[in-house]
Amino acid sequence: MDKKALIIIDYTNDFVADAGSLTCGKPAQEIEHNIMQLTKEFIKNQDFIVFAIDVHDENDPYHPETKLFPPHNIRHTKGRDLYGGLQNLYNSVKNDSTVQWIDKTRYSAFAGTDLEIKLNERGINELHLIGVCTDICVLHTAVDAYNKGYKLVIHQKAVASFNEAGHEWALSHFKNTLGAEIR
Repeated sequence: MDKKALIIIDYTNDFVADAGSLTCGKPAQEIEHNIMQLTKEFIKNQDFIVFAIDVHDENDPYHPETKLFPPHNIRHTKGRDLYGGLQNLYNSVKNDSTVQWIDKTRYSAFAGTDLEIKLNERGINELHLIGVCTDICVLHTAVDAYNKGYKLVIHQKAVASFNEAGHEWALSHFKNTLGAEIR
């Protein structure tokens, strides 16, 4: 039987709120209900949940994203808080052993983190990916997961991007190149 984990990627104010510094805007706001429902379902089933959240230091001259994007998800700012009801839901379960917060500094939740160790310790072989941006951080996490041999499930109504063409391309790539199940 597959042991599964939910990976919630970058669903923060900076990526979702209207005033977010690198917002996906309405497409990301419209998936909040689905993100909440999936998270509650995984909590209820006592499945492993990982909040894989982008973090940056202000004006970091060594980080490649400094040249690509405006400052976002800066450590200790409101922009890095989870968007909408997800912050309160996280606060209510953050001390549960089935919930982990992982700071990530690159697109993939695997790059420079102990995510793979946490998944292996629990015997997890199926990853459910939700969050933003479909064609950036969700995509890079999915590619790494595929290369590490995980079964992938992408929840189509719980991912979004500020680039509609990129979003559609990524969904096709998940299915046709990574063999992911699209739900």
